[in-house]
Amino acid sequence: QVHLEESGGGLVQAGGSLRLSCAASERTFNAYAMGWFRQAPGKEREFVAAINSRETRFYVDSLKGRFTISRDKARNTVYLQMNSLKPEDTAVYYCVAGLHPGTRTSDYAYWGQGTQVTVSS
Repeated sequence: QVHLEESGGGLVQAGGSLRLSCAASERTFNAYAMGWFRQAPGKEREFVAAINSRETRFYVDSLKGRFTISRDKARNTVYLQMNSLKPEDTAVYYCVAGLHPGTRTSDYAYWGQGTQVTVSS
């Protein structure tokens, strides 16, 4: 069964860093675009970043410079490095995979279960 498994979430103080990982169960995901969404309490799920099979990166404008997406095809894994974290970054972060990168939830057929990131002030 194809699935995505996130790890690396947790509690961090404002200004700190976290690195999220997402391991795909199959090597075929190396041909997919992969990315991250997040959902804060009471808010809609929002696009964070994506990377396509050629490793072109896409970011939501508001997070450019603080968050970096990367992938390791040998490990079938995508990462999200988050620096200078702020309390407003608190959310459940979801790993996604799809045929092409996009900013809509409907662009991605595969979703992980999510990992909680909490940033304390």
